[in-house]
Amino acid sequence: MTTHDPKLSPVEELRANVAQPFGQARAMPKSVYTSPEFTALEQEHIFRKDWLCAGRADALKAPGDYLTMDIAGEPIIVLRDRDGQLRAMSNVCRHRMSILLEGRGNTRAITCPYHAWTYNLDGSLRGAPAMMHNEGFCKDQVNLPQIRCTDWLGWIMVTLNPDAPDPQDRLKGVQDLVGYLDMGAYVETFREEHHWDTNWKVLAENFMESYHLPVCHAGTIGGSVDLAQMTCPEGEPGFNYHWIVKNDTVKLSLAHPSNTTLTGDQRRITWLLAIYPSLMITLTPGYFWYLCLTPDGPGRVKILYGGGLHPDWVADPQAAAHLETIKGLLDHVNDEDRGCTEKVYRGLCADLSGPGHLSHLERPNFEFATYIARMMP
Repeated sequence: MTTHDPKLSPVEELRANVAQPFGQARAMPKSVYTSPEFTALEQEHIFRKDWLCAGRADALKAPGDYLTMDIAGEPIIVLRDRDGQLRAMSNVCRHRMSILLEGRGNTRAITCPYHAWTYNLDGSLRGAPAMMHNEGFCKDQVNLPQIRCTDWLGWIMVTLNPDAPDPQDRLKGVQDLVGYLDMGAYVETFREEHHWDTNWKVLAENFMESYHLPVCHAGTIGGSVDLAQMTCPEGEPGFNYHWIVKNDTVKLSLAHPSNTTLTGDQRRITWLLAIYPSLMITLTPGYFWYLCLTPDGPGRVKILYGGGLHPDWVADPQAAAHLETIKGLLDHVNDEDRGCTEKVYRGLCADLSGPGHLSHLERPNFEFATYIARMMP
């Protein structure tokens, strides 16, 4: 058993951990998951510095469609403006700092629920009641601060960091790997929000390795996986990945019978893409699903959970039945993952626990730890 070294900070413990070659690597130190100090560092140096996902771009189809999110305590609006462009901006009124919008919806303008200051969809101030007698007030000088936002392969990506490299450049390797599946064309059919009692990194790591599938998912997808056919190559600085060659157990994970563009193993490979820090994508020729993770203290994680179908399956006469089948399967898979990851966090908090050696199938976990260490001050 490896124990916590009280002489080292959580960051120092993590750096010592990833300084080892992968063949000698262990799971991340417990303090990295359980320390409030480390959680605060993550908010400042990861979530405020890197690109985060707000979900699928097709969730915002029409002008005025919006959703809200928080980035390290910063309330954000993401919307489709009148020109059809994605835009992100502060979700705080420039008057008395009330939150403006909550949840999701469609709006013609952004109206503050406190004093009815109203903003256009580009963030400019349209109107401010009873302000005509204030000599220092100039409506044309008031705007909601804009935040970087882009559509990357069908995903809404947002960052508070004006200097973060563009996802099109940083994540070019993803397109090189899975461009043949045209991820941006997949159609989202559900989007939900959940809270689990685990650290966000435990859930991210659970997604990154398929070593657990035969056991944790014995009741669902475990039988479709052969660990001997699983490949976990070295990832890139912005993401890691692995893939699984599926059998015919889950029909919807295969290319639609009418598809003539995919050949050979392209018709049955499932990709698992971990886009740092917190977008996890499962992409098959038939469907996709994803998790966007937001820390809520050391022991809680907010989860945006969504998914949908490849256009070939959407056009199938039995699309509704296919959707019901895959949604039921994915919900069951998530329930299994929740049980596993909440047990891991409970174990992390135990005095007698300690990180063990990693399998060759957990290379993505080691690379994730390396990314986190690299982002720390």
